[in-house]
Amino acid sequence: MIHTYAIRRSLMVSAGVVLLTISVAAQNKVRIIQTNSAGDSVHVIDPATNKVVGVISGIEVSHGAAVAPDGTRIYISNEADSTLDIVDGKTLTVTNKVKLSGHPNNIAIARDGRRVYVGIIQEPGGVDVIDTASLKNVKTIPTKGTIHNPYVTPDGRYVVAGSIQGKSVNVIDAHTEQPAWTLDMDLGVRPMTFSTNPDGSTKWIFVQVSGFNGFAVVDFATHKEVNRIKNPDLPPGKATVPAGSDPSHGMAVTSDGRTLVVCSRLNNFLYSYSLPDLKLLGGAELGGKGAAWVTLTPDGKTAYVANPVTNDVSVIDIKSMKETARIAVGAVPKRNTTGVLP
Repeated sequence: MIHTYAIRRSLMVSAGVVLLTISVAAQNKVRIIQTNSAGDSVHVIDPATNKVVGVISGIEVSHGAAVAPDGTRIYISNEADSTLDIVDGKTLTVTNKVKLSGHPNNIAIARDGRRVYVGIIQEPGGVDVIDTASLKNVKTIPTKGTIHNPYVTPDGRYVVAGSIQGKSVNVIDAHTEQPAWTLDMDLGVRPMTFSTNPDGSTKWIFVQVSGFNGFAVVDFATHKEVNRIKNPDLPPGKATVPAGSDPSHGMAVTSDGRTLVVCSRLNNFLYSYSLPDLKLLGGAELGGKGAAWVTLTPDGKTAYVANPVTNDVSVIDIKSMKETARIAVGAVPKRNTTGVLP
């Protein structure tokens, strides 16, 4: 009888743990945050349904977005006011504005959520450091050239900031908040992403540069460019589209570290490459136009490509490299990011 009771109690406890786990998971919902570079709205997409489930209003000319690790806040760079706007993760309302040192572009958040790094595109440039506890702009880290996009490396140890004007990759020590090293490139530096070593440290920086339909590969340890990969030519019968000075704009690496996805504005495709050998795996032709940025779901199975020409977002199944949906959003959508909101 005691044995039966113990088994029954054990099963009840196990069931309770499972239910608690499911309950906690149900409270945390993955969302795609899509900024729109015209108008005053930011759209929130549910990747489970590919529907817009929320709109953040009142941010004129939003640029970059980042989500706090606990989902309580969304941070958005505001080009009209030159501020970092703080949005409540539940109500989707702007609660604070932090004045920046100049006109901003994209942003990045520290792995622990304690800092937000804002790229300053206005002369003299730099990276503004926002303390998220005090909501104060605590310093501006100098860089070579004005900054278009900052990133935090996967291990959280460095902030990497690219300059179009300065043609440079600026690497900053996140602990000391001082410049660590700078790499001069032959062309303006645009989007970047990273691959890692087995210990989690940064192996390569993938760098998209002005006027090139592809990307460079920078070895993080030696601070040198070691490869440059051109996106494939279009098949016969397909025509390129006007792409200006950034024919390839937007990249991401899947969570398992095995696949790199790369936007081609010129071809209007999203391409996938295997890692670490960088062999072309496939390409998804986009129904929308513009291919300005890409973000991935946490499981690495789905990509969301912002299309500023057609005001929508393409949904790409990475395994098949097929567009499965298009989601209408605001005017001229560009940067996007993935986060978990309460």
